[in-house]
Amino acid sequence: MAAGTESIVKYGIIGVGMMGREHLVNLYHLRSQGVAVVCIADPHVPSQQLALSVAESFNWPLQVFSGHKQMLDSGLCDVVVVSTPNMTHFEILMDILNYPKPHHVLVEKPLCTTVADCRRVVEAAKRRPDMLVQVGLEYRYMAPVAKLIDIVKCGTLGQVKMVAIREHRFPFLVKVNNWNRFNCNSGGTLVEKCCHFFDLMRLFAGANPVRVMASGAIDVNHKDEIYDGKVPDIIDNAYVIVEFDNGSRGMLDLCMFAEGSKNEQEISVVGDGGKGEAFVPEGIVRWGTRVGGREGVQTLQASDDRIQYDGLHHGSSYLEHLNFLSAVRAKGAQAPAVNLHDGLISVAIGVAGQLSIEKGRFATIEEVINE
Repeated sequence: MAAGTESIVKYGIIGVGMMGREHLVNLYHLRSQGVAVVCIADPHVPSQQLALSVAESFNWPLQVFSGHKQMLDSGLCDVVVVSTPNMTHFEILMDILNYPKPHHVLVEKPLCTTVADCRRVVEAAKRRPDMLVQVGLEYRYMAPVAKLIDIVKCGTLGQVKMVAIREHRFPFLVKVNNWNRFNCNSGGTLVEKCCHFFDLMRLFAGANPVRVMASGAIDVNHKDEIYDGKVPDIIDNAYVIVEFDNGSRGMLDLCMFAEGSKNEQEISVVGDGGKGEAFVPEGIVRWGTRVGGREGVQTLQASDDRIQYDGLHHGSSYLEHLNFLSAVRAKGAQAPAVNLHDGLISVAIGVAGQLSIEKGRFATIEEVINE
């Protein structure tokens, strides 16, 4: 829809590093839906300059602030995207939630780096019914993943019993001041990266996690790097088993030194009646039933015609923004697709996995929720 000036939803982006600029470009491709980015906040001048360069190429004038509080005080925006380093999410979210003027919020994953901070944000948000907060777990929107979700929800596979997700990929990218090289900043690899997959496991299983067992280490990546005299401590590979309260199980196979992979993510969901698979970025979805056997397996090339920009995540960030904009425009009649509880549980599973690796034992969700 083409929107008049009076209906334009004005966005501010807090944190314009790589992901912040990705949000900026996605929102530009949504301009026909009546959105505009009007301001950014970031203390890192090179990131400011890169964002301004992108915005100038779009002919979007931006007001620039060095901090999020100044941006909130400006009153320029209705919606805020939080795409700052993980360890800053809690303070920024609390400032937004406690600010007198309501701002709807899309916060990048993970919600926070600790379960305790996630819980504080959830409680603070309950006092702000005038605000929507969505968590950026956008892998749900990748076309092959979304198709597999639909297949599961339709009951084609029966009752889900097993969910296996393999992510074999490249190492963590370089971020501003190398913040993502340390657990204390990122929450740990199983929180920073894998909250996406724990969210999907929970979605496929249709249940809540009970306990987690994991084995992982830092075996290849970042071992020769030193920052301020410290060597990175983020793991680069792991196996994680998650047990759910309906008896189903999930398993994550993570390797971050596997650049020689055709697909970055391979997802398998098996029910008592059939099996479905999704492959990213290949975009292939396969599914079949026990009765139909191998000959009955169907194959589909998944796509979504709504996507106007693929970006870094195969169009999922675009669809995430489209969905969130719909919730914002609904003025309270539509809940965010990925809520704060979803964000909290995805972090809790990751924290339990990190704890399991550290202690060499099962870790329960109850113990990390009550930390």
